[in-house]
Amino acid sequence: MSQLLTLAVPSSARARSLVTSRGTFATVDMAPDGSVPHRGTVVMVPGFMGSKEDFLPMLPLLGRAGYRVVAIDGRGQHETGGRHPLASYARGELSRDIAAVVEAVGDGPIHLLGHSYGALLARVAVIQTQGDPALWRSLTLMNFGPAEVSDHQCERLRLLLSVLGSMPLEDIWPFLEGRESSVPDEVRTFMRDRWIANDPSHVKAAAEQLLTESDLTEGLSALRLPKAVVSGSPDLTWPPDGVRKMALALSARLITVPEGGHSPNVHRPDETAAALAEFWDSSTHH
Repeated sequence: MSQLLTLAVPSSARARSLVTSRGTFATVDMAPDGSVPHRGTVVMVPGFMGSKEDFLPMLPLLGRAGYRVVAIDGRGQHETGGRHPLASYARGELSRDIAAVVEAVGDGPIHLLGHSYGALLARVAVIQTQGDPALWRSLTLMNFGPAEVSDHQCERLRLLLSVLGSMPLEDIWPFLEGRESSVPDEVRTFMRDRWIANDPSHVKAAAEQLLTESDLTEGLSALRLPKAVVSGSPDLTWPPDGVRKMALALSARLITVPEGGHSPNVHRPDETAAALAEFWDSSTHH
């Protein structure tokens, strides 16, 4: 699951409701530091059980590097809540949401980054649009593997799916909550409230997709846009060997973040942001 240690928002970032052709999405929109040239815009898609706030720790460094960052809550997720039919959470529908967000941001082509389940959707969005250079400047897959999650995570997701229909999200939370002593109380409260705000249909669809995702590496490798794979470790969600092989098959830049865990954006934000900015700088004139 997505992890979080702080809710600190940079002074240059603001909460914004982004109106798109496919609905309104909650975002955190951070302008680049005014003292440096604007180098590009990044759209960030959070993972399963996550939200736009997962990316907050990286924002100050990316702003100083000249990047505008727009982090979103996806359909049915946290503050882009509401209840929708299960069919609206199909991978293809959610990836069309991402393309609509990019068009509404209006600063393209953009660097697209997806974390975990968000990377699953980002990959589909890029493939679905055939790597349209008017939309995408680059693609980054963060802590994501080529296909379904590890056996350990499959067991957890099947257990979650088995109780989703009969238990409200509020009653499921105690079984999901991490016990890290370093997490401040206000963050614990936020994570609980965020989970409860999700549409159960979104949770069901995402869990099923993580269990059944097929390997789309070949289709993605045929698209010419610059790609990066970020691998924080240790991570039990996707086997690391598979992640490395995927990066190699994609001719992607592999960014390894020791002690980054499943959320290097949270546990090693400075190192992760610096490596990302370097990748985006190099891919701007690709």
